[in-house]
Amino acid sequence: MTVEELDAVEEFDVVIVGAGISGIGAAASFRRELPDKSLAVLEARDDIGGTWDLFRYPGIRSDSDLHTFGYAFKPWRHEAAIADAPLIKEYLHETVEENGLGPVLRLGHRVVRAEWSTAESRWTLTVRTTDPATGATRTRTIHAGWVFAATGYYRYDEGFCPEFPGRDDFGGQIVHPQHWPEDLDYSGKKVVVIGSGATAITLVPAMASGAGAARHVTMLQRTPTYVMALPRVDRTALALTKLLGEERGYAVTRFKNIWTEHAVVKGLRTFPKAGRALIRRENIKRLPKGFDVDKHFNPPYDPWDQRLCVTPNGDFFDALNEGTASVVTDAVARFSERGVVLASGEELEADIIVTATGLNLRLFDGMPIVVDGRQADIGDALCYRGMLLSGIPNWAMAIGYTTSSWTLKVSLMCRYFIDLVRHMDARGYDTVVPVAPSGTERRPVMDLKAGYAKRAEKLLPKQGPEKPWRMAMSYPEDAKALRGPVADEHLKFGSARAAAPGPGGRQATRA
Repeated sequence: MTVEELDAVEEFDVVIVGAGISGIGAAASFRRELPDKSLAVLEARDDIGGTWDLFRYPGIRSDSDLHTFGYAFKPWRHEAAIADAPLIKEYLHETVEENGLGPVLRLGHRVVRAEWSTAESRWTLTVRTTDPATGATRTRTIHAGWVFAATGYYRYDEGFCPEFPGRDDFGGQIVHPQHWPEDLDYSGKKVVVIGSGATAITLVPAMASGAGAARHVTMLQRTPTYVMALPRVDRTALALTKLLGEERGYAVTRFKNIWTEHAVVKGLRTFPKAGRALIRRENIKRLPKGFDVDKHFNPPYDPWDQRLCVTPNGDFFDALNEGTASVVTDAVARFSERGVVLASGEELEADIIVTATGLNLRLFDGMPIVVDGRQADIGDALCYRGMLLSGIPNWAMAIGYTTSSWTLKVSLMCRYFIDLVRHMDARGYDTVVPVAPSGTERRPVMDLKAGYAKRAEKLLPKQGPEKPWRMAMSYPEDAKALRGPVADEHLKFGSARAAAPGPGGRQATRA
């Protein structure tokens, strides 16, 4: 039986919601650069790590190299540049310890509602905690001058899975990667992985090789994906570290990889035909002789219209060469007792079906955000410099890149946030809200044509056609925009300490 108790109100200058790679990095930066500000990090789960704690499927790893996915202030010391989840979690725990973040971390704290009061210039957060031993639920109230939302952009409680006809007819086990059973035994079994995104490209070689490998793994895709092999170990990074030392070697490697990645993405998008030909040529080199490349590895879209999938050391292609895995390109007609019936009429037999069909997106864990008694429509808000939201005061969000390392953008956001807070303190402001010009055109905030982005267009904030309302997906562009002047005509500053113009009102000063 659940017993709900009410705890005393706590007050903080800044509350970070989420203790994944964004939240931990932000907390370390804020403690270092804003030492006079009281800080709390609220994490709904019982451990830090976010994505890297939630997902437990075989082979779970980064798509980006850790020299750019890691923090600028903390070198990545492991030789594997593309790292498995346990190594990333170890890195995050080290960051917590090295930066003294233990006292500010609140695990098992889920924010269920956020209410802003202009009169008081603060957020009231309703936070729910559950004692894992007793099941007792406590509702806590926390006041914050600022909220820095580092919640990511997908639902933690459910993944996306289409309604497959005949699902209940299947005699085996159906698993979604977001809810991987710890005791799942797939050794010696036939597995069908439905999907062709990063998760599927990771799962197939992980399940098809090593101890406890499946008998055979089939990746069933409706549409092909661009797949590129990259070295798991960055030999240049190791050489630079040996030559320059850990700190400088990491910094130079990070600089090199940022600009290399930027050049590759820009080149593929500027010259899509040449990029498609290059990727096809590299695929042919790694695939079995006579493999139907044009059927299985020839997407109907240009490179980087959707995310390009990485296979470390070509392990995905190795599984195809060894015959322990295969690719089928067709649509699912229905599930049967024995497996999956395709639109072509062919039946793929399976003991286990893995629905690697994607994510459901949701910002801020779905919590209602209320401003002066009115619930904000996040789907109608415009992103200011990619991190503040029009009409919502003192609220920042951490959304990283889709075409390069997520953390690169978050580090720039943290730098701007610190500068903005200092700007406000120096001028006696305690409130800032972006105000978009009337009639600003609204466009989808994500620059990908992937299914998960399309499904969530109405739920996510929008971007405008021009700076500072356009969501840049380029590190060089953001580095300039987020390091430039802190204030402009689109930010409205104010202070609850200023003289109020009338009952319940207050003076708002435009910068």
